[in-house]
Amino acid sequence: PLLVKATAGGGGKGMRIVHKESELEQSIESAKREAKSAFGNDSVFLEQYIDKPRHIEFQILADQHGHVIHLFERECSIQRRHQKIIEETPSPVMTPQLRETMGKAAVAAAKAVGYTNAGTIEFMVDGNQNFYFMEMNTRLQVEHPITEATTGIDLVKWQLRIASGMELSIHQKDLIQRGHALECRIYAEDPSNGFLPSIGILEKVDLPNGPNIRNDTGVETHYHVSPYYDPMLAKLTVNTENREESINKMIWALSHYVVLGVTTNISFLKKVLDHPEFRK
Repeated sequence: PLLVKATAGGGGKGMRIVHKESELEQSIESAKREAKSAFGNDSVFLEQYIDKPRHIEFQILADQHGHVIHLFERECSIQRRHQKIIEETPSPVMTPQLRETMGKAAVAAAKAVGYTNAGTIEFMVDGNQNFYFMEMNTRLQVEHPITEATTGIDLVKWQLRIASGMELSIHQKDLIQRGHALECRIYAEDPSNGFLPSIGILEKVDLPNGPNIRNDTGVETHYHVSPYYDPMLAKLTVNTENREESINKMIWALSHYVVLGVTTNISFLKKVLDHPEFRK
């Protein structure tokens, strides 16, 4: 099978999976139309489609003095429309050897292009733990708080330091991960209706609070959710000693997350987190 992808793409737009040659032409035309509408660029490329992959990415920091480090991995395999909705670190399938090999590959990729700033090297990992380079995000990503929670490193602060010309004072050998962190993206959308966006006025927003619970949001009560922007309302992060505790804490936090006025994916997120396949 093949994957048709928009060259200017992102957020899962301009992507089509092709299982039969007879579907190829139609899939390319469909992807080109969507890419033109979303990005103003209809060029596409083809790549191998990996069935049942793991989406695992490595956070990097690179200064203007040639120093590049990675801050371990994030797993972002739970997606809809090829767009992430649940992220976690460490990845439950990662081994020390695979982490070291992928981490070195991420650092090498950043060095090869002379990159500076925070960035993310994204990979696909198959069932045999072979990994494939997918893309690089030359920015800070939505899911960066789980890396901050488990490493204790403030990525935004380091972005500013690097931009001002400062040298990285963090060394790879000194970095360790503590505990486990999960992030859920809260969307104004209806999972029971194909994840269609939901618009309207937020009649009430009440966020869960407590130790090791982090809320990042730009909305509040009376906010107007319009059709003109991405439907993400907020991101919710928890971190605990281990994965099982993180899952339970996130389910508790989502159960205390109130958004009235639009349909959200909160109940759907709880179902995913509590699903036996996700837990194991």
